[in-house]
Amino acid sequence: MSHADNPYLSLMPRNPTPPDRQSEERFNEERATYTMKGSQPDLETGIAAIREVQATLKPKPGVYRMIDARGDVLYVGKARALKNRVANYTQVERLPLRLKRMVAQTRSMTIVTTNSEAEALLLEAQLIKRYRPPYNVLLRDDKSFPFILLRADHDFPRITKHRGARRAKGNYYGPFASAGSVNTTINALQKLFLLRSCTDSFFARRDRPCLLYQIKRCSAPCVGRIDAAGYAELVGEAKDFLGGRSSAVQAKITTQMEEAAGALDFERAAMLRDRLRAATFIQGSQAVNAEGVGNADVFAVAQRNGQFGVQAFFIRGGQNWGHRAFFPAHTEGLDEAEVLTSFLAQFYEEVPPPRLILTDRELPEGELLAEALAGAAGGKVDISVPQRGDRRRLIQQAHRNAEEAIERRQAETGSKARLNRELAEFLELPEPPERIEVYDNSHVQGAHALGAMIVAGPEGFVKGQYRKWNIKAAQTNDDFAMMREVFQRRFARAQDEDPDRDGGMWPDLVLIDGGKGQMSAARDTLEELGIEDVPLIAIAKGPHHGRDGREVFHFPDGREKMLPVNSPLLFHLQRLRDEVHRFAIGAHREKRSRAITASPLDEIPGIGPARKRALLLHFGTAGKVRAAALEDLQRAPGVSAAVAQAVYDFYHPGG
Repeated sequence: MSHADNPYLSLMPRNPTPPDRQSEERFNEERATYTMKGSQPDLETGIAAIREVQATLKPKPGVYRMIDARGDVLYVGKARALKNRVANYTQVERLPLRLKRMVAQTRSMTIVTTNSEAEALLLEAQLIKRYRPPYNVLLRDDKSFPFILLRADHDFPRITKHRGARRAKGNYYGPFASAGSVNTTINALQKLFLLRSCTDSFFARRDRPCLLYQIKRCSAPCVGRIDAAGYAELVGEAKDFLGGRSSAVQAKITTQMEEAAGALDFERAAMLRDRLRAATFIQGSQAVNAEGVGNADVFAVAQRNGQFGVQAFFIRGGQNWGHRAFFPAHTEGLDEAEVLTSFLAQFYEEVPPPRLILTDRELPEGELLAEALAGAAGGKVDISVPQRGDRRRLIQQAHRNAEEAIERRQAETGSKARLNRELAEFLELPEPPERIEVYDNSHVQGAHALGAMIVAGPEGFVKGQYRKWNIKAAQTNDDFAMMREVFQRRFARAQDEDPDRDGGMWPDLVLIDGGKGQMSAARDTLEELGIEDVPLIAIAKGPHHGRDGREVFHFPDGREKMLPVNSPLLFHLQRLRDEVHRFAIGAHREKRSRAITASPLDEIPGIGPARKRALLLHFGTAGKVRAAALEDLQRAPGVSAAVAQAVYDFYHPGG
């Protein structure tokens, strides 16, 4: 057989020296490891698929995706020269074990060329976040970062917390590490600058000041307690303070306070004193000394027993706006610098970068990453490793935090693993569950019924996989029928989308918030679907309705078990039940709120928000719109003859 006929032989030299027996045994052992029968991963087939794509490539920058037999993305990579980079995967003797497994599973590739390697780096980060491939380092964090938004679309701008896309016009300050840190800062800023936080509609309806004015956290521009010029001055001071000029703002307030005291205006002096205290509180609550740093993000990475932790500090205007620890996944065989580089590329795919990024080590592609981030930062980005002074001490503090975060994480993981082993023993499972799904329903006498599912994994709640279902078939106050519908929809879809159960989305344990009735409904539904191997347990209040802290666990065969009141396992299961209850109640309230604000006009095809508003302003109520004659509808401002005819026909079908 020629080298061309056998891709595996092509890895060897054309005129190889006779291998010794030990080398030949290693060769055969490795080949046996990656060449498997049937549909299992096959190294030779993977190499052939890669070579087929490689033959079509040119030495241009771009991004490539490795695809398996199911069409799932295994890996996303970027390259300065695609042809050369992809060719490396055919040299399997040089690949680490992890990448050999990837090559063995590869059946096709997708290629996207870019104008530069920096563009490829950004696209790579976007695709990793979209596809979450199993062979890429993953930033495991499903929480978006909160910002402070000082809006600019109103004569009296409001200050508010903001998450998500930054579409609103205004000034954004952040990121903050958590909702708690941004809420605390906003509360202090309201005391310091007396800026409103209410919505525009609430602002427009006021005829007297609200409670925030009474407790000196708003200047009440809604009722004219401050004019536009005075409010604009407060807004300017807030921008200066958040932009890093806090000392100048404090000096100005101090001068005003002394002038008020000298003029015997003690009420104004006391108000300015309270504002000064709020400024001192914001600066004094910083757990990290970031004086002189300006705007920067600080990152340090640590590793222990194969677990990586990345600690981030967010410094803006010389103030610490919080810190957070991250624990990237899929880091096998990588060193700290590689992990940190991959982490940063994904991190800044969502968060706008500052002009200065401080790290605790040199990055292998630091210059390329800085070039890629320059566009989003609005100028040159400096990624540096401080060697001395305050910045070096800041890096050392971040590194200590990273090490301590890993210790805490591993201690928590150890306790969770122990609880999962106890859970398996108590619920008579063959092994500790990796994926636990918990179900609950929420409704008010059958109205706005909704089913909810939360997911818990080895490291805690997996909030990105929570799901909710609007109950369709069961319109009565029947919890059992609702549970049947939820299970029918959830597991029928699972059978359709993942019949082989190798996608990681089938549960190892299902918990139901309910008693015997809910258990019967869920069990019977699964049996009808032909599913008999998913462990199913219902958790219900004890004989005293939970007043003594006891719970009853119902098994599919009718057996019941209880745990001691002080059992850590009981607390763990109650926490799972409470989390699904919280999620279900929150989703139901949101659905009910939408229903309350819904209008009958929403059902009319072609009637958008603007035309609906025009009709309601003209007629007053939806009922009067329904009763209006065609001529009256045509006279409504902003309503064309065609729209008027559509509304009339909707309410008067057939003439």
